[in-house]
Amino acid sequence: MAKVKIQDVEALDGGTASYGGAIEKIEIMRSMLRWANELERSQIDRLLNQLGTLREDLLRLSHTERFASLASEPVARKPQSNRERHAGLVEREFVFEGVFGESPKLLDAFEIAEKAAPTNLPVLIDGESGTGKELMAKVIHANGARADKPYVSVNCGAIPENLLESELFGHVKGAFTGASSNRAGRFESADQGTIFLDEIGEMPLIGQVKLLRVLQSAEIQRVGSDEVINVDTRIVAATNRDLKKMCAEGTFREDLYYRLSVINVTLPALRERPDEIPLLVEFFTDEAAESLGRRPIELSRSLRAFLKKYEYPGNIRELRNMIFRLSCLAEGTAGLEHLPEEIRPQGSGRKADKSRLEHEELSLAETKRLASDAAEKEYLEAGLFETGGNVTELAKRLDLNRAHLQTLLKKHGLKSKEFRPRKN
Repeated sequence: MAKVKIQDVEALDGGTASYGGAIEKIEIMRSMLRWANELERSQIDRLLNQLGTLREDLLRLSHTERFASLASEPVARKPQSNRERHAGLVEREFVFEGVFGESPKLLDAFEIAEKAAPTNLPVLIDGESGTGKELMAKVIHANGARADKPYVSVNCGAIPENLLESELFGHVKGAFTGASSNRAGRFESADQGTIFLDEIGEMPLIGQVKLLRVLQSAEIQRVGSDEVINVDTRIVAATNRDLKKMCAEGTFREDLYYRLSVINVTLPALRERPDEIPLLVEFFTDEAAESLGRRPIELSRSLRAFLKKYEYPGNIRELRNMIFRLSCLAEGTAGLEHLPEEIRPQGSGRKADKSRLEHEELSLAETKRLASDAAEKEYLEAGLFETGGNVTELAKRLDLNRAHLQTLLKKHGLKSKEFRPRKN
């Protein structure tokens, strides 16, 4: 290791081309100083504290200003379309497990993740429950320099407060009742790799203090031990809560928030990216078929229309569970009758007509009539879903008189109000 001089540290007082460049320089100096053997420990500690203070100031000052300045800069080249941006990610061999569409907000998130992945900067992912935050964390890990190193996931909301420190940092034998042997914590397990701290907003304040210390020094201590262990771990955290509001309320440390959110990635809700729903339906249908050991199911036209219009309060997780349910219950073709009862439109499906076709001895003419009625009902259902229950719009699409369409809807027991978007 080359000798570290005081002049090297003082060079940080000079101007820097960008906030990112200054942070990178500080991280390099911190790494060099940590392993320097020409300086006394007291000197190293003093310099590390100075660099930590400078880094904290830069993060606090730049958190909003640096992104605002980038957004205000004129764009020299022609803006790309969403399709071009999507194609660009694929062409650059962006590693992603699954499928994704052309939603502008989602593409924004992926492009930020793509740039952040090769660095060691902390990343904070926020978004509603079920939007794929852990998948995004895996994307960041898989596209970075640590892809072949450990990836360790921790659900901060699932660990009891009295066991949190032991779970994260480990313990030594006899540290507390039940500690029958030495045990490495999650940070040690993730050394050289990535640790994903899910639901970081659920971490108690005492745990936040200890996590902040790890971020500052890259060192941990097992519970019951005085030994300091150096760890080189990339931190990615996620939350579905408003951490800024929690900071104002005093339930989340502001200094920890700024350290975690050097890079912030926001995942939009599924209802904000409807173009992705057909892609996900196809992907999950194949996944369910493989899991259940059967052929992929077909979806009726009315069911496809429903899936496109449904708002998915549980986001991608709810859609996946729904497709697995349909794949399990349906035989060949899934319809509205296979949906959970709490979201199923009233009077929907062909269950009664199908039962009659299967179990009654009918004439050929009667069989044809029932099949025709069932197909007509499904067609009208799909149209109501697509128009949001707007009978006038549906009549225009079908080139029918509105009064005649109302007669057909009444014939099949379809009520337009049941297909209108729910008001929040």
